[in-house]
Amino acid sequence: MARMAGRRTLLAAPVLLLVTFGVFAVADASPFDPVKAYTGTAGLTASQESLDQIRANLGVDQPLVTRWWNWLTAALTGDLGDSSVMRQPVADVIAERVGWSALLAAAAFALAILLGTALGVLAARRRGGWLDRVASSAAYTLEAAPAFWLGLLAIWLFALKLGVLPAGGLTDTGSDVVTFDQVATHLVLPAAVLGISQLPWFFLYVRQGVADALDEDPVRGARARGLSEPVVLLGHALRSGMLPMLTLIGSRVPELITGALLVETVFSWPGIAAATVEAATSADFPLLAALTVLATAAVLIGNLVSDLLYGLADPRVGFDG
Repeated sequence: MARMAGRRTLLAAPVLLLVTFGVFAVADASPFDPVKAYTGTAGLTASQESLDQIRANLGVDQPLVTRWWNWLTAALTGDLGDSSVMRQPVADVIAERVGWSALLAAAAFALAILLGTALGVLAARRRGGWLDRVASSAAYTLEAAPAFWLGLLAIWLFALKLGVLPAGGLTDTGSDVVTFDQVATHLVLPAAVLGISQLPWFFLYVRQGVADALDEDPVRGARARGLSEPVVLLGHALRSGMLPMLTLIGSRVPELITGALLVETVFSWPGIAAATVEAATSADFPLLAALTVLATAAVLIGNLVSDLLYGLADPRVGFDG
């Protein structure tokens, strides 16, 4: 396991280098001018000399490779630079927001896995039954539903029509204190929407995996030995049927990140979504590069975790293979 993790870490280094350089290259080719984004309306009346000085202060007057190399060498020492659009160090921007994004993503992922697994097992047990037909139809429908559309629908129903949950934000209107109860209440809708948007894949994988396992000889043998149905279903069929789903965890991380950005925007959740949008539209090179590295690292870690879980669940899979 340690050898596999070390090998993946070595392979991740060149990937992150290419990703960061790609970010700077795309931002350099972007039509957005970071100086105009930094100065705002004041830049309309500023002299060209002042604009050139600001461009030099931001470091965007340097060649692409030079900007990337300066950022990379500084980042390796822990200095991620300053965000021109947020007017604060990039490390502070991320530290203030990444925790809330992680909370939302973790809650949504847990909901998708637990609910998808439960529904998948129940649907596989009675293939062709009413639950199987209803859950499968809903899953295929939700696969085509954008996360932001689900978010707007949830706000309309639960916040505007029923008035049982807040429409967005982190705390109640007028409150200047963040409490556990307020955060938990405001987390329900965005986490549910993000989790439901990820649920169809887990449900379909578990349903198919458990359905196939129920027809295998080991499960039939367990039933022939007189084991109870819950033991056969959860102890044998689910364990075998969960193996394909474990590989899905890593592959869903990019979709989870993308969905989280959309959901955070819809629900005004104070995560990294707003910072990402601002960095992209303002060509904020340091912030955009740091956020992209963070997202790429999350994807690589997700893939590693899914492989490790698969190896632990199935002893036939070698970590060093």
